[in-house]
Amino acid sequence: MRLCSHCVSHRTQGLWLKAAALLLLSVSLAACAAPTAAPASGSCTLALAPDTGDENAITAVIDAEGQLVVAQKIDELMALWADGGSVTNAKNTPDAVDDDQYWRDKDAIRHRYVRTVFPGAAGQAAPADLQITLEGERATVIATTHIGTEISPAGDRWTLIKQGNCWLLENLTYNLEPRP
Repeated sequence: MRLCSHCVSHRTQGLWLKAAALLLLSVSLAACAAPTAAPASGSCTLALAPDTGDENAITAVIDAEGQLVVAQKIDELMALWADGGSVTNAKNTPDAVDDDQYWRDKDAIRHRYVRTVFPGAAGQAAPADLQITLEGERATVIATTHIGTEISPAGDRWTLIKQGNCWLLENLTYNLEPRP
């Protein structure tokens, strides 16, 4: 059976209309779907009680960083860091920034953990004597370094930022204690 050109055109037009209707339906359904939540980060990755105060959440983030270094869990470590974060080695000359070494942004921080920190296989990395200063959505923490047998009073300075309800690491400056 052969269709006339008018019938072929009519049938083609009908197929196009059905395809367009299906496309519109799929776009509409996608728009109605629940948005995917952003992955948890910082203190929000930790199992903290909802009423945990800022200082406790900040302490938990810094403690988690040390525990995750020992466990060498890089993905969990990186979830503690804010985009644009940095690590600075003050090289025991806290007043001279010209000799500092920097790791800027998450890729460089990840590289530092994997290539520099993890090979040392620290059995313990627990900052102590935390002195927390809160300034709105930002916190500065001075801590004594405890990595293995190394103890350096006031050797670390952490800065954290609050995004939503989550505290994230923004910077770690270490080796702040002056050389003897």
